Amino acid sequence: MLQFLNILLTLAHLLVIGFNLLGWIRKSTRKLHLIGAGITLACWLLLGIWYGIGYCPLTDWHWQVKERLGETKLPASFIKYAADGLTGENISALLIDYITGISFGLAIVASVYVNFFKPVYKRVSA
Repeated sequence: MLQFLNILLTLAHLLVIGFNLLGWIRKSTRKLHLIGAGITLACWLLLGIWYGIGYCPLTDWHWQVKERLGETKLPASFIKYAADGLTGENISALLIDYITGISFGLAIVASVYVNFFKPVYKRVSA
């Protein structure tokens, strides 16, 4: 059961990260992206007041499962964990945090633009 939860939480992480970065692209998901990005930002900053800036409840739950499976020395960030696992290297947590923050910031800027500022073109029929 724990291994199933581990896989489920990994998939959930990948979906949330992917949606946070790319959900603004499709017109049908733009509003939902803005909401999801807002929730992510609130977790990172507001919950971060009590748990540390960048706090993610999903990572917290995932790490509890991983610890019960015997994994130790887990980083604070799922993205660092995944990047280290993919590359086989111990990538700087600060570098991962910068890349994460910049990527997420750009996605939020794009989302705000397409949701509030992008001109709407109407097709003119002849």
